[in-house]
Parts: sequence; C-alpha cells; structure tokens
Amino acid sequence: MKLLSKRIILFSALLSATFASSPAIQSANAQEKAAKAPVVVITTNMGKIEVALDPKAAPISTENFLQYVKDKHYDGTVFHRVIKDFMIQGGGLNKSLDPKGGDRPPIKNEATNGLKNTTGTIAMARTSVVDSATDQFFINVKDNSFLDHRDDSPQGFGYAVFGHVTKGLDVVTKIENSPTEQRGPNEAVPVKTVEIKSIRLKK
Repeated sequence: MKLLSKRIILFSALLSATFASSPAIQSANAQEKAAKAPVVVITTNMGKIEVALDPKAAPISTENFLQYVKDKHYDGTVFHRVIKDFMIQGGGLNKSLDPKGGDRPPIKNEATNGLKNTTGTIAMARTSVVDSATDQFFINVKDNSFLDHRDDSPQGFGYAVFGHVTKGLDVVTKIENSPTEQRGPNEAVPVKTVEIKSIRLKK
C-alpha cells in the first residue's frame, strides 16, 4: 500500500512538471509576469508612449525612475537630445535647456542585468562615470548593441536597460524624426520643443 502511494505521488509530481514546462503554461506565465510589470505613460506634446518597466532585472533603476515619477519630477522636462537611427534622450532639462534640479543621488549601473539596448527599450542615461545615472533616460530607436555591457572597464560597462515601449512606438518615431539644431553646448536639440508634459503610472 505504501509503495502504491509513493508511485502516485511520483506520478503527480511528474505530471505537474510536464504541464509547467508546456508552451501554453510558459506563455501564460510570461503574460502574468508582463501583467504585473509597472507601466508608465509618458505624455508628450507629440503623443503618448507607454513603457513597461522591469523591476526584476533592474530593481535599482526601476525604483529610482518610479521615485522621480512619483515626485512629478519629469513634468515640464523635454527630450533635449534626439539623434535619428540612434535614440531620443530626455528627463533632465526644462524647456530652457536648464537642469530641472532636484536630482536624487546617482545610482548603481545595472548594465550587467542581461537586458540589451534593442529597439524600443528604455535605459538610464549617464556620463562617462559608470555609476552616474540620476534622472535622465533614453529610448533606443534601433538595436544599439555597442551600448550593451561588454566588460567592467569604464569604456565597456554599458548602459542599463530597465524596460521597453509597449505602445506609442509611432510617437517615438515622430520624435526621432524631429529636425534638430545645435543650441549652445547642447547638440541635436529639436527645433520644435518636444515637451514631456507628465509621466504617470498607468492605472
């Protein structure tokens, strides 16, 4: 009787493992994970962009970004650096191209998290110092593998991806195609201001 019970338990375990590894279950698990990911809406004067963040792969970057969102820090900032076939960058300067101010301390660079700078991903902007990201971010408009982590040197560390665009890639493309100009020390500034009116968590 005991042997029969052990066989039943073993069979049940194998059956559960089989179902858990099936493509249908894996797809459902992926959808559940996506459903739990925080989504923010970037409202600009050229349209809305929805971005799903990845707190599992990039907890520090995500928490930092969401704190700026909670503080309404991004309201009235601009996409101040727009380079066609590369990326659109914003979040740190106002319409006069002055720093918004109110930066939180720089965060640890999470470029080693395995996420790649592919089309539609959002990543933390930084200086040449590895752990220098604060409020600015960029959205890749093409696969920019040269921005991915290669090694631990300052030149090879990479840029930390922490989410991807789920809606509004057409808006990203419109911004990408904005005519630009040099304005003081700032390169590739859109001639027509691309304002970030707000960034909010999607309800």
